[in-house]
Parts: sequence; structure tokens; C-alpha cells
Amino acid sequence: MSKKNKKPQKLKARLPRGFVDRSADDIRAANAMMAKISEVYERYGFDPIETPMFEYTDCLGKFLPDSDRPNEGVFSLTDDDDQWMSLRYDLTAPLARHVAENYNDITLPFRSYRAGYVFRNEKPGPGRFRQFMQFDADTVGAPGVQADAEMCMMMADVMEALGIKRGDYVIRVNNRKVLDGVMEAIGLGGDENAEKRMNVLRAIDKLDRLGVEGVRELLGEGRTDDSGDRTDGVGLSSEEISTVEAAIGTFSAETSIGNKAGDDGIEELNTIQKLIVESGYAEDRIKIDPSCVRGLEYYTGPVFEAELTFPVTNEKGQEVVFGSVGGGGRYDGLVSRFMGQPVPATGFSIGVSRLMTALKNLGKLETGKSLAPLLVTVMDGDAMGQYQFYVQALRNAGIRAEMYQGNWKKFPNQLRYADKRDCPIAIIQGSDERDAGKIQLKDMIEGKRQAAAIESNEEYRAARPGQFEINEADLVAEVQKLLAEQTGAQ
Repeated sequence: MSKKNKKPQKLKARLPRGFVDRSADDIRAANAMMAKISEVYERYGFDPIETPMFEYTDCLGKFLPDSDRPNEGVFSLTDDDDQWMSLRYDLTAPLARHVAENYNDITLPFRSYRAGYVFRNEKPGPGRFRQFMQFDADTVGAPGVQADAEMCMMMADVMEALGIKRGDYVIRVNNRKVLDGVMEAIGLGGDENAEKRMNVLRAIDKLDRLGVEGVRELLGEGRTDDSGDRTDGVGLSSEEISTVEAAIGTFSAETSIGNKAGDDGIEELNTIQKLIVESGYAEDRIKIDPSCVRGLEYYTGPVFEAELTFPVTNEKGQEVVFGSVGGGGRYDGLVSRFMGQPVPATGFSIGVSRLMTALKNLGKLETGKSLAPLLVTVMDGDAMGQYQFYVQALRNAGIRAEMYQGNWKKFPNQLRYADKRDCPIAIIQGSDERDAGKIQLKDMIEGKRQAAAIESNEEYRAARPGQFEINEADLVAEVQKLLAEQTGAQ
């Protein structure tokens, strides 16, 4: 066979790894959830802003050292000016750029919220995607910890606005200064110990899952889990481990780390606790928890995490608490990178997909389903304008409606389409009905119920289950009446 006659290969449709398509129900459910969150943010005086998905890579502050291609963990490309641009990996770094660029025009403190997709160029896995949505709120230009306390109160209010009852969530609060003070106390200060400090923090972060003994092993020589997998330890001495263990125990106003950084952090936590208690938020909602760790290096003060405490079954069949659905903290150095002067900031980020999963587990997620549109069927090609007039009249009355757009000459296909679309009503008008000023309404829901009792096709066609005639002039009123009856019967 000659190459000329060879059929071209069809392009294979394939979804990129780590990305997902979203259904109408999922989109509507997410929008309904975010509307409730936005309502709380607005009540606290925050305003929406939007930043682009792309930023110059150096503004994001993430790049691959000693390489011409800055693609470590981010998706990057060059624009027509040969400048590196990257898809944002969070919503905080773009906010910092926005504030710095518009610093002379905005009013400080600058209180804003943003929702949008972020992107991570990392290996995808179960529940781990390269594109996901975050919903952030931030205050820039407020140096006092009252701004941090308010963030915690706002997140507690968000949980309850979504129907998560007290006892099923807690906002845990700690202070990075306390953790830094502990690191300094065990000799892990300075840039040269940055990696070791992060390993200590990662070990502390596993306290809920592994318990005190498991964390002690990770801080020391290492740990072997039940499957035989070995995790190397940080290599701290027994005395150093005891210092860490004492610092992440129960919080007390009298706690002292023994150095300025740590004790400043304790004082800030005391202030936050006083503010939240006096505002009516008890420990069942917001709790000072010295074991709360946020991994990002840019946190400089209070850190907080929204944790859901109700049990779920994981992929191994084990019952565990649901865990974190968002977190944040104070990041006084992020905006300052652009300004050459201190610019205090604090914020909180919600993982939208994870929070939706939590609400689904609690039975609190709105289904996202919307009433399917009514279908105006087409019986006569010369009457398209009339059919479209009916559709527009229904839409103008606030009713979802569409006119059949397929091959109208095969009428049974139109009713099959309406059935598959879950259309509640089909509107039918042939030439005889039009001449008489009449319209046939077919109640698709009642029709299905009646059809179940009809044994033959002949009987079905004769009975026209769920179908009745109305005056053309009464279309909107009769449709509204039927929809109300359908809603009451469901």
C-alpha cells in the first residue's frame, strides 16, 4: 500500500496526568460552598481581588538554583521578551507582588480574599493533583497579633457557616517564633541548619499520627514502621529531644523557652488566647497547640491550622481523623522582598477540594444539582420562530428552558433527549395545536410514573401518560404551576 493511501491516525484524546475534568454538579457544589465562605469573609470586611495565573518566576520566589530553567516544582516558560514566567503555585506570593506594585494606591491594612487554581509541577498520586483550587484571605499592613487572632476567629466562623458543628473542627494555633526559639535552644539556629530544622518540624507534625514515642524516634536515630520501612532520624541527643518534647506539650502562660525568640512567641500566643476567649471563642473552637507546625519557611509569627476531628476510614480501612482542610500564618517578610522595608502580613488558605470532601463525608455538601431545563420540542421547521418565542418567554420568567437543537424530524428522539436530560417538562405544539391556540405540556416525571404501569407501546401512545393540553396564552403560568406541583411531590 502506498503512503498516499494510508489513513491518517486519529489523535488520541487523553487527559494530562495530575489534572481532572470537573462535572456540572461538582462546579455547582463548589460555587455554593465558596459563596458561603465569601459571605463570612465579606462580613469581616475583606474585599475580593484577582491576580493572574502567571507571574514572573522571580516574583514567585521559586526557582531552580544553578540552572537556566526555573522548573523545580512549578510550570515555567519564557515570554516573547525571554523572561521566565511560571504558573502560580499558591495565592500568597502573587498577593505580595500585587501589594508591592500598588503600595502607594492601596489603603493599609489591605484586607482581601481570592479564590483560584494553583499549579504544582510535582509527581501526581492518589488525591494529589497538579492543579487544585485554594481560597485565601489575607491582611497586609497589620503588625499586631490581633490580626492573627481575627484570622482564627474567621476560620472558626467559616466552619460553622458550612454546617460543621462544634466538636467536629478545631482551629489550632502556634507561633513560629516559639519553634525557632526551640531550634535555637538545641543548637539548630542559622542558615546552615535549615534542612535539619525542617526535619525536626516534619517529625513534630506527625505527633497526632505517631504519638509522642514515634516522634521521639524520628527526632533521634530513626523509626521502623509496622511494614518494615525505615525512616532516618534527625539525630538529636536525648537531652535535645526532651527540650523539644517539653516545648510541644500542653501550652501554659508561664511557659519559657529561655531565649528572646521563643519567649516573644509565647507572649504573642498569650495575647491571642486572651483575645479569642474575650471574643467568645472557647477551646472547643480555637486552641493554642504547641504541636501545630506549618512547613513553609516564610512564616515569621503565629501559625494556624483548621483541622476536622471527626473520624473517617482511610484507603487501608483504618479509622482516622479527617485532618487539615486549611492553614496559614504570619509572613512579615514576603512583601518586604519587593519593598526594602518591613511590611507585616497574615493570611489563611483553604483547600477547596479537600474541604468539599469533608463536607461530603458529613452529609453537608450541597448536591450541586440544578433543575434541568424544560424542553420546547420542534414539530414544524416553519414554526421555529414561534418555538423560540416560547423559550424566551419562559426564560424571561426565570425558568430554565431550551429548544431542541438536534434533528427535529425524528420526534421520538426529542422525548428520549428530554428523558436523558431529566427535563421536568416537554412542551409540544404541532400545526393543529397552533391553529387552535393550544399547547401540549408533558409532565416527564408523572409520565415516567404512569408509563411503568403500561404494558404495550400501543397503549402507551394512546394514553400519552402525563400529557395534557393548555391555552397558548397560559404557557408561563401553567408551567410555573406544574413545576410547583413537581417540587412538592418530590
